[in-house]
Amino acid sequence: MPESKFSTRRAFTKGLAGAGLLAAAAPASAIEARVLVYTRNYTPDGKGYVHNNIAASVEAIRKMGAEKGFAVDVTDQPAMFTAANLKQYRAIVFSNSNNEAFEDEAQRHRLQDFVWAGGGVVGIHSATGSERQWPWFWAMMGGKFLRHPKMQTFTVRVTDAQHPSARALPAAFEWTDECYYHDHINPGIKPVLVTDPAKLDDPKKAEYPGDRFGDALPLAWHHEFDGGRVFYTALGHKIEHYSDARLCAHILGGIQWAMGGN
Repeated sequence: MPESKFSTRRAFTKGLAGAGLLAAAAPASAIEARVLVYTRNYTPDGKGYVHNNIAASVEAIRKMGAEKGFAVDVTDQPAMFTAANLKQYRAIVFSNSNNEAFEDEAQRHRLQDFVWAGGGVVGIHSATGSERQWPWFWAMMGGKFLRHPKMQTFTVRVTDAQHPSARALPAAFEWTDECYYHDHINPGIKPVLVTDPAKLDDPKKAEYPGDRFGDALPLAWHHEFDGGRVFYTALGHKIEHYSDARLCAHILGGIQWAMGGN
């Protein structure tokens, strides 16, 4: 999908909005605090990896919403991506989605429209493995999943303690997970959590990531992209992670920030 196609369409959409042909998006304060949790995973051959943590991640986000005052809807159906439906959400959470997230270009365009109108997006763990053929999605999410070494314990460091996703975390902590490597990294991302790739047990690490990131391989980040707010964390492979207070506070802060909170 060439970038120029989407850039052209965005300019055309903005032109319509300027001419008053598109309804103006309501300000975030006027929209009910509601998020859509999206868990789609599809490959034509049925061989795509589906995480067994999805139910646990959904339950954790529902609990966050109940405790913090935002509604949570959950779906794995791309047909939910219509202009009318997405208007009710402040943020879309791609919770361990993977492979093909959408069925057609119209659904992809609705996601773009949502972001361009100021909507927030949150990606959890394998979300960066979604839409692997769509460069706009990589840029929006902040990077494209490449691979990970074996499950292991590594040290996570906080690099932005003021971001809501990190305020409840210690400056450094040990974490057992899949340490995701990404390529097509958006240079505009602002890392929140990092680790030192040189300390990972990975016989292929000299090939990638090598010294591309020094001692600060990004694990979680945020950025403002095309009018919206985007937060991503690579943590969260295990079912039990979603009952860990650290990860829950991390994800909650990311969701609140993506919805427009500080």
